[in-house]
Amino acid sequence: MIRLHTVGFGLAAATGLSLAAAGCSTTTNGPMATQPGVAAGTAATARLMTADGADVGTATATALSGGGVRVAVNAHDLPPGAHGAHIHAVGRCDAPDFTSAGGHWNPTGSQHGVQNPAGPHAGDMPNLLIGTNGEGSLAVNLPAGTYNGLMDADGAAMVIHSGPDDMRTDPSGNSGSRIACGVFMPEGM
Repeated sequence: MIRLHTVGFGLAAATGLSLAAAGCSTTTNGPMATQPGVAAGTAATARLMTADGADVGTATATALSGGGVRVAVNAHDLPPGAHGAHIHAVGRCDAPDFTSAGGHWNPTGSQHGVQNPAGPHAGDMPNLLIGTNGEGSLAVNLPAGTYNGLMDADGAAMVIHSGPDDMRTDPSGNSGSRIACGVFMPEGM
């Protein structure tokens, strides 16, 4: 059974960054594509785990009413600083290096990064900013992907990297090793 959540997000393109005393968060909105056959608010959640099995947060992917997918990451107990955060093409998170998650989710065959003229991948996201208390959040609309594409036969995973994404270098923005991973599962399962 899939649990549906209603979300109301504007279609205007906007980028915001707010740093809070308790942590850091980033929100980005953008235009969206059509997404037939999926009810707005249909969601899947990934529990983010480190290689040693420690729980470090969640990522939720939600189908938007006009198409596209909204991804919200809430993390804790991670090293302070900027970390590459990407959706990867395979729903597997085998420790210790999480390479089982494959490359970035890239159904359009683009190159990596919003600053790359041939990019971005559907799964490219802004950096996840982690505060000195180990907490951070990120929310972004991904216009090049669909919920059905995310939840295809081999699924998808949310991966957090050790360093910041430079937003242009193919294939992964020079964001370093994979330090946390979670497989997206439809809510209610």
